[in-house]
Amino acid sequence: MPISDCEVRDPRIRRTRQLLQAALRNLMQTKSIEEISVQDITDAATVNRATFYDHYTDKFGLLEAMVAGGFHMLMHERNICFDNTCPSAAGTVVLATCDYLTQTHSGGDCNRNSAFEPLMEAAIVAAIRRVLLQGMPKESIASTLSPQIIATTAAWAIYGAVKEWFYTPNHPPATEIVHPILQLILPILQAAGPLEASAAAHAEHATPAD
Repeated sequence: MPISDCEVRDPRIRRTRQLLQAALRNLMQTKSIEEISVQDITDAATVNRATFYDHYTDKFGLLEAMVAGGFHMLMHERNICFDNTCPSAAGTVVLATCDYLTQTHSGGDCNRNSAFEPLMEAAIVAAIRRVLLQGMPKESIASTLSPQIIATTAAWAIYGAVKEWFYTPNHPPATEIVHPILQLILPILQAAGPLEASAAAHAEHATPAD
């Protein structure tokens, strides 16, 4: 089944998944992911356990889908899909990651030292990897490495750089960090195929959504 609900067209399926994700999101305001059971989620979503397992293998699969949905929504708001031939699209992925990390920490429900952090990190990286992989050729043109390896490496690099930016006191606006991060990320992405040479120019024009 697709991780991202953006791929789901049936409105009934979308509604059920939205109910389950909303239930998990609300429960995480007062409990850690370890304390939340599938029964807690289904009770809050007013669906039965069998329905839950029709959509997700476990609560961690639900968490990953919830994060992926939020990340893809930010990409949609920027009205762009990642294309490995365009550095500005890579800049948009960086900006979306900045926005998502900021949003998920704004409510104070998770912090740097919480048990939730590693799960959140893995889910965000998986969402970034998915976006990158969708924009890559099925076979790497300029490398013996697979697109999967390249996308995974780039996703962790993007998240790691954005996380360091986020936790740096008095950090600059997200738009100012895009170009430096692209300088690190583009060589990795170029392993999957050629990118336009004018990366700096594209990065300068990458702006956040209103």
